[in-house]
Amino acid sequence: MRISTNQIYDQNMRSIMQNQGDLAKTQEQLASGKRIITPSDDPVGAAKVLRLTEEIDELTQFQRNNDLVTGSLEQQEAVLTNITDSINRARTLIVQAGNGILDDPDKRAIGAELEQIKLEVFDLMNTQDADGNYLYAGFQSGNQAFEYNPAAGGNAITFAGDPGVSFVQLSNSSKIQSTSNGYEVFENVLSRFKFSVDSTVGATVNTASVKQQGTFDTFFDKNYDPVNAANNDYRINFLASGQAELVNQGTGTVVDSVSYISGQPFTIKGMEFDATAAPGDSIDLSFNAPEKKSMAQSIHEIQTILMDSTIDNSALQESIADALVGLDNGLEKLSLERASIGSRLNIAESTYESNLDMEIAAKAQRSSIQDVDYAEASTEFAKQETALSAALATFPKVANLSLFDFV
Repeated sequence: MRISTNQIYDQNMRSIMQNQGDLAKTQEQLASGKRIITPSDDPVGAAKVLRLTEEIDELTQFQRNNDLVTGSLEQQEAVLTNITDSINRARTLIVQAGNGILDDPDKRAIGAELEQIKLEVFDLMNTQDADGNYLYAGFQSGNQAFEYNPAAGGNAITFAGDPGVSFVQLSNSSKIQSTSNGYEVFENVLSRFKFSVDSTVGATVNTASVKQQGTFDTFFDKNYDPVNAANNDYRINFLASGQAELVNQGTGTVVDSVSYISGQPFTIKGMEFDATAAPGDSIDLSFNAPEKKSMAQSIHEIQTILMDSTIDNSALQESIADALVGLDNGLEKLSLERASIGSRLNIAESTYESNLDMEIAAKAQRSSIQDVDYAEASTEFAKQETALSAALATFPKVANLSLFDFV
């Protein structure tokens, strides 16, 4: 077979270029640590690597979300802890204010401290995060969650946000609530259940108040009708048998009856009456509609009473009872919210660990596909280097072969 000089040159050049390309490719693999430099190196492997990289990026974002929501929940927990401490101090002061030996300056001093606690609680209810968003304002996070207007006709402290709550995605199948609605946490707190005397027939009522709050609360809960107001009206009939009979005017049902001696206090369904009445007389009364107010509002009301020297002791005691029930109900709300935050933090921690395990597994799988085997690549590099050196060394000898050398 005859081989032309051009063929000799072309064949040697292709061999040298091929060896140089293989050597450069292996060198790039060793330098980058990657076996797959371009998709053509391993199309199937490159597709798997792409999918795994997307999964790892998604898990990384989930972990960032987790860090953010954990920080937010921990801040909310700190806020609730501080409010709880302040409310407990306020409760102690309110109980102290009921001491009959205190004079007006002492009560005003308690009122002044309660005012500072009220402002502290109000400020905590308007807590902002690092970005300046109000934690409890709902979707209107750029606006203050609660407003304070001492001259308002109703509640001085009111919720100004909306009921929106935010959720954060922690995994493909899991998301948790990152914020809470300020109204539900702080203002949706039932005040003390009470009643009012509407009118009397023949009887004279000196005082009427809730004496046994727990008994009255049970009676109120079971019988209050938010739809039909007539079912919230009651009448106490004084009978010739020496009984005071409580009747629902809406249904005509006899609710309860107790012994009664005119001029002596009697208690029925937790309500105490000091009245003078004869058989045939009656007292009409009705449930007061349930009210809801924040603990800051409850403190505001008792603080205002304590600062007013014209308020008599019976009104003060009634206000103290209102405040204590409001604060106790509010503390129960805070306890439930703190429990909710704790459960959400547990979920966030558990999800973080799961995501971390999945991320490690995905990175290990990606590494097994795309990372270079240094021992194998180093051996291949040495072999290719030897082949290239041999090609470069033999080419001049082959290129110089000529028949003229043998003539």
